Amino acid sequence: MADKIRIKNLCKTFVEKSGETKVLDNISLDVKENEFLVLLGPGQCGKTVLLNILAGLDTPTSGTINYIKGNENGKEDIKEMKMGEIGMVFQKYALFPWKTVIENVEMSQKLKGIDKEQRRKSARNYIKLVGLENFEDSYPKQLSGGMKQRVGIARAYASESDILLMDEPFGALDAQTRYQMGEEILKMWRKDKRTVIFVTNNIEEAIYLGDRIILLSGCPATVKAEYIPKLERPRDYMALEFLQLRKEIADNTDLAL
Repeated sequence: MADKIRIKNLCKTFVEKSGETKVLDNISLDVKENEFLVLLGPGQCGKTVLLNILAGLDTPTSGTINYIKGNENGKEDIKEMKMGEIGMVFQKYALFPWKTVIENVEMSQKLKGIDKEQRRKSARNYIKLVGLENFEDSYPKQLSGGMKQRVGIARAYASESDILLMDEPFGALDAQTRYQMGEEILKMWRKDKRTVIFVTNNIEEAIYLGDRIILLSGCPATVKAEYIPKLERPRDYMALEFLQLRKEIADNTDLAL
């Protein structure tokens, strides 16, 4: 697969009155086109900071990020991504409580100035994709946690970006709903292939979802290891190969702060 994103020597240091705190230390990695890449690491290691930088919500202290738009005549087209041009699903639901499901989903296109008829049609397609077609006019307070996160996923898809960033999107859900949402994410990814970068601190979730897993160290985060699960989909949590890989990653994971 061709490269979609190249991250080179990325560092991030926060400067506060109490001093400097380095969060990312010389992160270098490539993200392939249409792959499901998982960033795995202990709590508070800097995963969310890295994702925010990729989304344009923060800036690195040093290093570069190149977004590869295409390759014509043997020459790569490097694009500069701006805030709002990449779809993102946040840890918390981050929905507008005063807006309905369809109004939340269409928001990114509304901000781009797309006319109402066109953005409504697009929003309905993505609402159907996440299985909420009967809840278009519902408000967030009327939805369960899993349904709220589906709205967030539909909104990210509706951004029409070919890159989706997901920051521990199932962290607030119960175990059963978390498992079901993992299944749904993979179904959507297979149906509407995009490049997905998924952040988690859950090893089983990383193995179940990822084409490739990048293991980050404790803070400041560095790339500690790369794993490519050689397991057929759908993956079996209880398969011997799954359990062996889980132990290997667990033994190499730093303790959370």
